[in-house]
Amino acid sequence: MSRFRMYPTTVQQAALLLQCSHARFVWNLALEQWSMWRRDKAFTPGFAEKGRQLTEARAEFEWLRAGSQTVQQQALRDFDHAVRSFFKGTHGRPTWRKAGCHEGFRIVGPQASRVVKQNRKWAAVNVPKVGWVRFRTSRSVPHAKSYRVTRSRDGRWHIAFAVIPPPLRAPGTGGVVGVDRGITVSAALSTGELLICPRLSDRESERLKQLQRRLCRCRRGSNRQKRYKSAIAKLYTRARDRRKDWVEKTSTDIERPGQYLPNRRRAKAGLNRAILASGWGDLVKRLEDKAAGRVEKVNPAYTSQTCSVCGHRAPENRKSQAVFRCAACKHQSNADVNAAMNIAAGRAVSARRETRVPVSLKREPQLAASR
Repeated sequence: MSRFRMYPTTVQQAALLLQCSHARFVWNLALEQWSMWRRDKAFTPGFAEKGRQLTEARAEFEWLRAGSQTVQQQALRDFDHAVRSFFKGTHGRPTWRKAGCHEGFRIVGPQASRVVKQNRKWAAVNVPKVGWVRFRTSRSVPHAKSYRVTRSRDGRWHIAFAVIPPPLRAPGTGGVVGVDRGITVSAALSTGELLICPRLSDRESERLKQLQRRLCRCRRGSNRQKRYKSAIAKLYTRARDRRKDWVEKTSTDIERPGQYLPNRRRAKAGLNRAILASGWGDLVKRLEDKAAGRVEKVNPAYTSQTCSVCGHRAPENRKSQAVFRCAACKHQSNADVNAAMNIAAGRAVSARRETRVPVSLKREPQLAASR
């Protein structure tokens, strides 16, 4: 997806929100119709029958007829695709779309190609029933057969063109970089680097807590509640933008040596927020996109208890969260860096306490030189 920031006018924002509400209404109506099916009843209508029902509904209700038929039909197609993906087992069950949370619609077909470049920084897209809406061209606009217009919770509009860029086939250096993902240290590299994903500052975190407390005391549906929700959404968006920027830059730096071997730690209860803030999933996804075919996932079992020098493994080797001191050879280093070196060496140990042969220390200087 190639996503760009849109800057609609006040009138255009109202028209875009109306299109979003129509798409959400059609989706939820199709979901309700599909959810009513039981084994003792006939099959629910297919896409063709739903299309005929939509035509009849547009002829009867003026508020629905005021929207774009392309947007509403595409919502039915998207729901039909979601149902097929659910039965295939590739995606979860289709869920309800809620106002304020799921604001968006998709345009497919010849209308998706109505994009003009105005100058070096700006372009415009002709959205049905809305008109020409400007968006900022931070990079070249791809030629796509469909695009999706969305509104985030903080009120920002975006347009995403359905184009998957080919992965960059970097030549690589033959080096291997091990990455140990954690909570305190987001990513520890086998080269000795400790990378921390930026988060909200202490002042911003305190501000977020205050807003959340005030939101709990607001009357539901009031303007005050909407104002606090918007302020909270802006803080969350700020944290997400920082995390995304860090993931993009870090994945590019890690991809250069050649091969990346992330660990796969199971998320513990109560750590979901910390894991999200560390950007574990985003980092792996972007690395797989940028270094296609050169990413290998290694089981991290006991890597934090195994010495990367002599291969001795014992629980007492891990002195604390940050300190590793081998009881056999007295090697001492950062615990996360030691685990990353074991991951880079592919030194996965099983539950039977089987430790692989220690890896030569010559690998690390070559790895550092390749960067």
